[in-house]
Amino acid sequence: MFTLTQLTSFVAVAEELHFTRAAQRLRMTQPPLSRQIRQLEHDLGARLLNRTNKSVQLTPAGRAFLVEARGILRHSEHAALAVRQVSTGEAGSVTVGSTAAGAHSTLGTLLSTAREAIPRAEIVLREMVTRDQLAALANNTLDLGLVRPSVTGPDLVSRPAVKEQLVAALPADHELTERQERLTVRDFEGQELLMYSPVEARYFHELLISIFRSAHVTPVYSQYLSQVHSILALVNAGLGVALVPEAAARLRYPEVVFRPVELPTPAPVELDLVWRSTNDNPALHALLRCLRERMP
Repeated sequence: MFTLTQLTSFVAVAEELHFTRAAQRLRMTQPPLSRQIRQLEHDLGARLLNRTNKSVQLTPAGRAFLVEARGILRHSEHAALAVRQVSTGEAGSVTVGSTAAGAHSTLGTLLSTAREAIPRAEIVLREMVTRDQLAALANNTLDLGLVRPSVTGPDLVSRPAVKEQLVAALPADHELTERQERLTVRDFEGQELLMYSPVEARYFHELLISIFRSAHVTPVYSQYLSQVHSILALVNAGLGVALVPEAAARLRYPEVVFRPVELPTPAPVELDLVWRSTNDNPALHALLRCLRERMP
């Protein structure tokens, strides 16, 4: 079977129609070039060039093979480039998980950073709650997660991505919307509160339980939900009040009013980047290097 060196030699001779010029172009002497062509013709079982002392001409087989040879060389160049890009992280694929709330606060920055850091790589997005992201990281179907802390594991690495405030989400006709001053935790005493699921949204569930317990406040938990947008949809329907991450205020519901809340701990809501230290995806590590500069 022919080699890429033989194809390169043949294309040079076919384009120059002159062995000396082709040899100069390839930075080699004429005798080894002639041997490459003879061996190629032998391997193919066909004459590709008619050679005389005065001229070199392509045979019909040579003209047909020139088209194929150029295509093979182009494909080999593209393959080599693709391998180099993947090995350096310039190309490839990174699968990123995010909670619904995380998409509003961090995902945009992450994607714009990815376009700069690894423009030829594919970013595959998967909306998942934190628990499912950790399972996907464990079975290597996820490269990078945007999860709620705290995350522990023998080979998990995490770093803070963003911290934000909790704000109150109120039905437009709710009495608390009339308050001009900042709300306090005590304002939620006895209120019908749309609460986070203790399983799918454990981080928010435990955070709110801690906040209300510390303030000796007892809301009435009317529903338990896992996603912020589902909670806001019920607030919009007038079925209760809620505490949601500040970034969720970007979601526009016609009957939802957002109000700041004075909390004992500033910026209590955290979102972390998490990945496996054993993940050898070059594109992931190229993205992480750029994120460290953007999100110190």
